[in-house]
Amino acid sequence: MAKYNETESTTINLISNGTDITGDIKSNGDIRIDGSLTGNLNTKGKVVIGPTGKVSGEVICKNSEVSGIIEGKITVGQLLNLKASSKILGDIATSKLSIEPGAVFSGNCKMSNNDNNGGTATAKEKEPEKTRKPGY
Repeated sequence: MAKYNETESTTINLISNGTDITGDIKSNGDIRIDGSLTGNLNTKGKVVIGPTGKVSGEVICKNSEVSGIIEGKITVGQLLNLKASSKILGDIATSKLSIEPGAVFSGNCKMSNNDNNGGTATAKEKEPEKTRKPGY
């Protein structure tokens, strides 16, 4: 079963230039969009939006490299890389952010050092211990 999951994570799905998709996409593999997607995109892999790519909807993924346009919220578990030709019209939630000069971003950005809620809960549990010690 582990080998099946490894094979799935190396799968690359391509939406080529000239292709328009309306609807939500859910995948375990990587996705490259050079066409147009109107709907939400949720994947456990990497999302690449090419220079001709456009997404109108929410994007949730592990890593992302954007050269095209996203109109909607993008949530990235690890690294979001905005290339010079990228245009983001919506909110960003990510752990790490790289923005090249020339990239356009209009919205709010929330960054977190943790990839999951478990790490956040652990950090919050440690804070009260530090505040209790000076109080005694």
